[in-house]
Amino acid sequence: MQEKISQGAEASIYKDEDKIIKHRTIKSYRNKQIDEKLRKYRTRREAKVLKKLEALGFAAPKIIKDIDEIGMKIEMEHIDGTKLRDFLHKNHKDLSNEIGRKIAILHKHDIIHGDLTTSNMIVKEEIYLIDFGLSFFSKKPEDKAVDLHLLKRALESKHHMIFKECFDQVIKAYKEHYPDHKQVLDRLEKVEKRGRNKGKG
Repeated sequence: MQEKISQGAEASIYKDEDKIIKHRTIKSYRNKQIDEKLRKYRTRREAKVLKKLEALGFAAPKIIKDIDEIGMKIEMEHIDGTKLRDFLHKNHKDLSNEIGRKIAILHKHDIIHGDLTTSNMIVKEEIYLIDFGLSFFSKKPEDKAVDLHLLKRALESKHHMIFKECFDQVIKAYKEHYPDHKQVLDRLEKVEKRGRNKGKG
């Protein structure tokens, strides 16, 4: 029995026993051909990222069967645990360290998550990253810096009392585990400066 558990801008999420079905729904405001092409491209891209993560042994949902390119659906395992959003305060230093290490692994393999928030992280025996709907492959330091910037903003928004300590710990672990961190962190400064200047305008 399928149960709808979430409705995002791009997709509806259903739970069916121990699996999740992600369905990229038709957007009537878009041209029909463009909409179909876009939904197919994003479905394929998300599946490609998830398969790469499985090959790396990375803690993320595994695809259960081949994607449905007609229905624009991906079936993946359900990660049953606690959202990090509701758990971070219990051990924020160690958990932030793990987040930094996991982002370093993604970036080392040129994977950009695209929506790094503590709502898209599940705590089980380790932290699992979920919702790779906006993910893509990129070697660009800019894209990796934006990934970190989005996480920083999410931490500040949802965990403002501990956010500075958390993000400092994320960056510390990121530096330890990602050899090319300097380019990314230099770019992060520019991304943040751009944001501040925009805010003044």
